[in-house]
Amino acid sequence: MESKKWRDELIATVKPGNFRIDEPMSRLTSFRIGGPADLVVEVETPEELALTVEYCKKSDIPWFLFGRGSNLLVRDEGIRGVVLRLGKDFQYTKVEGRKLIAGAASALAVVAEAAARNGLSGLEFASGIPGSLGGAVFMNAGAYGSEMRDVVVEVDLYRPAKGFETLTNEEIKFAYRSSGLQQEEGIVLNVVLNLTPGDEEQIREQMSNFNLKRKEKQPLEFPSAGSTFKRPEGNFAGRLIEEAGLKGKRLGNAQVSPKHAGFIINLGGATAREVLDLIDLVRREVHKKSGIWLEPEIKVVGGE
Repeated sequence: MESKKWRDELIATVKPGNFRIDEPMSRLTSFRIGGPADLVVEVETPEELALTVEYCKKSDIPWFLFGRGSNLLVRDEGIRGVVLRLGKDFQYTKVEGRKLIAGAASALAVVAEAAARNGLSGLEFASGIPGSLGGAVFMNAGAYGSEMRDVVVEVDLYRPAKGFETLTNEEIKFAYRSSGLQQEEGIVLNVVLNLTPGDEEQIREQMSNFNLKRKEKQPLEFPSAGSTFKRPEGNFAGRLIEEAGLKGKRLGNAQVSPKHAGFIINLGGATAREVLDLIDLVRREVHKKSGIWLEPEIKVVGGE
C-alpha cells in the first residue's frame, strides 16, 4: 500500500478517463467534507466491477463502493485504497406493468419521478431523499412512515468471490435504516420495485407536499449528510438534542442545525474531526439528560 505500485497496475486495466488519483472526497459527498482517496475508479459494466473488485481482493487492496455520498462522513485523512463508483450503464429506469426496474446508480429522486410519470404510487416518500437507489436499498432509506423495504421485490447484486446473484425482499433482511447487505459486502446492481397504480396528479401532489415539509423543516441550504442520528424507539433524536440544550451548538465550522436539531451541518470548511467531536458531544449530553444513547445514522469511512 505504501508504494502505490498497485495503483499503477490497476490503472492500466481501467479505461482512460475512468479514474482519478488522490481525489478529494469533499468534492463527492453532500457533506462537502473528506480527505483524498488514493484512487477513484468508475466501472461501466457488471463485468468491469467484478474484475476490479476481485483484483483488489487478490492484491489485499482495500476497496469501498461509493454511491452519491449523501449519507457519508469521510475522515480528514481520506480513504486508502480504491473507491468504486458505478457508471452510466447503472443509471436507467424502465416500467413493466406495476413494476419499476432501475439501475443501482440511478438517483432516488429520478426513480421516484419515473414512477410518478407512469402513474405508479409508493415512492412518493423518496422523491426528496438524496442518494442513489442502490444506497437507499443498502441503508433501507425511509421517510414519512415508508421505507424501501415496502416496495423492493428483489435485487440483482454482486458478491466478491461468490459472483452474481438475485435476492428477494425477505433475503435482503431489511431492518430499520439497515439491511443484511451491510454485513455481506453485497453490491447492488439492479433493483425491481413493486408499486401501486395511481393517479399521476395525486402522486405528484403528495410528492410536492413531502418536499415542502422537507424544505420547511430541514436545513437544506447547508451541506450535511441528512439526519445525523437514528430515531430512538418511542422518541425523536432532534427533540432529545433540543431538550439537552444543544440546538445551534457549534464546534468550529460544524453545527447542530438551529432549524432542525437532528441535523449536523457544515457551515463552510468544517472538518470531519469537528463533526465527529460534535457527534460525540451530542451523544454524551443527550445520554446525561435522558439516559438514551443516540446511534449515528451516517456512515463514517476512511482514515489510516
